[in-house]
Amino acid sequence: MAIRPYRAETDADALWELKRAFETELGSGTGGEEKAARYDAKLTDDYRTDYLEWVDRCLDSDERSVQVAVEDGDIAGYVFLLPETQAYIWDAAVLNEIYVREEHRGTGVADDLMDAAIDAARDQDLPLERIVLDVDRKNERAQAFYDRHGFDHWGELVARNL
Repeated sequence: MAIRPYRAETDADALWELKRAFETELGSGTGGEEKAARYDAKLTDDYRTDYLEWVDRCLDSDERSVQVAVEDGDIAGYVFLLPETQAYIWDAAVLNEIYVREEHRGTGVADDLMDAAIDAARDQDLPLERIVLDVDRKNERAQAFYDRHGFDHWGELVARNL
């Protein structure tokens, strides 16, 4: 398994497939039918276009913003670390997304992607030497993964509808 920067010209369809799976699993796995429906409903063609354009803008700032795990030419997972230009959101590096295809879970791919994100974050000039992320407290598998990688609770994200 190799970890390398995402390449828009060859990886966009695979990244979108993984992003879509990330969102639908998040919606269905951490809430009821209403949450699953809301997450699924947002995954329109316009959302895809906007998301991939945002990824490209992040890559313009740092090619390691999105890194992929590749095996035999197939993308098994990805990690999305916001570029340093976005560090003031939390005064820290921000791990936006990490996702691994189900058939590659438990194989060390997620660990390799996390290591790549941590390495990229260490190269950022940050107000605080921290990396932060949000994780649904109902996502026990993700909680255990982040605990294993030394993440501690550091506040709690709250939200409301607009």
